[in-house]
Amino acid sequence: MSPYDADTREHTRPAAVCARGWGWRHSGRAAQAVRDLELDIAPGERVLLLGPSGAGKSTLLHALAGVLGADQDAAESGSLTVDGENPAVRRGSAGLMQQDPEAQVVLSRIGDDVAFGAENLAVPRDEIWRRVGNALDAVGLDFPLDHPTSSLSGGQKQRLGLAGILAMQPGLLLLDEPTANLDPAGVLEVRDAVLRMLESTGATMVVVEHRVAVWVDVVDRIVVLAPGDRGQGGGVLIDGPPRHVLTQARRMLTGAGIWVPGYIPVTRPRRGALDGQIAGQIGGQIAGQAQTGADVLLDADVLLDADQLAVSRQAANGGKRRGAARRLPAAAVASGIDLRVRAGAALSITGPNGAGKSTLALTLGGLLPPLDGRLRAADALSRGAGNEPHRWSGGDLIQRIGTVFQEPEHQFVTGRVLDELNFGPKLLGRGSERVDELLERLRLTHLAEANPYTLSGGEKRRLSVATVLAANPSLLVLDEPTFGQDANTWADLVDLLTELLDAGTSVISVTHDQEFTQLLGGTQFQLTAAGRRTVENPTTACGGVR
Repeated sequence: MSPYDADTREHTRPAAVCARGWGWRHSGRAAQAVRDLELDIAPGERVLLLGPSGAGKSTLLHALAGVLGADQDAAESGSLTVDGENPAVRRGSAGLMQQDPEAQVVLSRIGDDVAFGAENLAVPRDEIWRRVGNALDAVGLDFPLDHPTSSLSGGQKQRLGLAGILAMQPGLLLLDEPTANLDPAGVLEVRDAVLRMLESTGATMVVVEHRVAVWVDVVDRIVVLAPGDRGQGGGVLIDGPPRHVLTQARRMLTGAGIWVPGYIPVTRPRRGALDGQIAGQIGGQIAGQAQTGADVLLDADVLLDADQLAVSRQAANGGKRRGAARRLPAAAVASGIDLRVRAGAALSITGPNGAGKSTLALTLGGLLPPLDGRLRAADALSRGAGNEPHRWSGGDLIQRIGTVFQEPEHQFVTGRVLDELNFGPKLLGRGSERVDELLERLRLTHLAEANPYTLSGGEKRRLSVATVLAANPSLLVLDEPTFGQDANTWADLVDLLTELLDAGTSVISVTHDQEFTQLLGGTQFQLTAAGRRTVENPTTACGGVR
């Protein structure tokens, strides 16, 4: 019997979707995000929704979930219904997994957070906790129910968000890039958890995913939203059975930036690039020293040097190096890290979710102090600011190390795209000569007057990269830089970064994107997962869990 079989199946009646000339314009935007949409989805159908970055895919999912809001300056046209009613009236019948997993965390403990949606649907208590345990098992989130949600990695929060939706057992399942921040094994694990839920409940599914290969064999239809002028969506471009669409319209799809299986866009080659290789592995408190082709570049300056580094999101103990025999604090998420970052070289940090990749990146970027060990900046990078990046002032930091967070919204500080790009240069007392170039290179020119928070996930990611580049730092630290990108914008980003590498800028990337890693070259540093506590009885409520 499937773990999703339940007594309360009224919540899982498959939903029907109907759009007639539907469109939506976000507040403060001149162009519509979606325009003239004609679409029918039958109850129980599984639809893969594709389209270039900015085509309105996320907007459509939010509309179907009834959560677009009622901003006075926003404008809706045509009609969009779920089971013949306005989606806002049927919010309990739809479950939405958003692009940003951080935005979906509601409560401070895992068990409470997963139970939240089902509680709001008035599911009986005993049934809620049965669903919570099954959902956590299904997505591979192996923690106690009282484990703090704040301690989860981005990929783990993505699993948490999906678990909460599975526990709701909605009739309409809406997934926005559900596997984007997951390691390769996690991608298949999460997809299969979704399929088991669909097989048991018969729910309708609409999934947005740039990487088609993950879903192409398990969906009934592919619907491609048309790109429009200046970022304005233009209805449905293609609609049909998956294999027919991918075979008959392959050239059209690749031209629109769709990630058709087997397609990798053409990018500029690195000048004199050397192949990267697995540089080191960290397991518990064991680390390997990177030894790659980059180490033979005798004229390459070492900008950052990490020696027996331990990292944590919690308060550090002074960052003093300890002897190997001394025990590290329990707060360390990764330790024993030895690596070097060289001028004009790429370093890709890879590994499974929860291994400490983002925490390591924030530490290398000077935004977190080391928990233990040593991290020293060379004179070529510090330029008189001292050799400990976490002690630098904000002004010193942004012109030396620019960090792109995993969640783009965490670094936005203004209400206009153009102001966001000018913020760093103005803080440094410089002109903004690169702003127009960055807007054009990253396909953001038509959004210069838009509010950054109204952009699509892919557009937010490109803006977050552009804001860091505007300050011309010597070292870039990028956390999942290709998240939400179609094939065309992905190639634009790769081209821009390889140009910067060839010009002497260093690039550290946290990524699961192997094609991106290979094209940037340099060193790949792999973190392995630390030990995990298990939930022996996930249906038992912990203290304080309702």
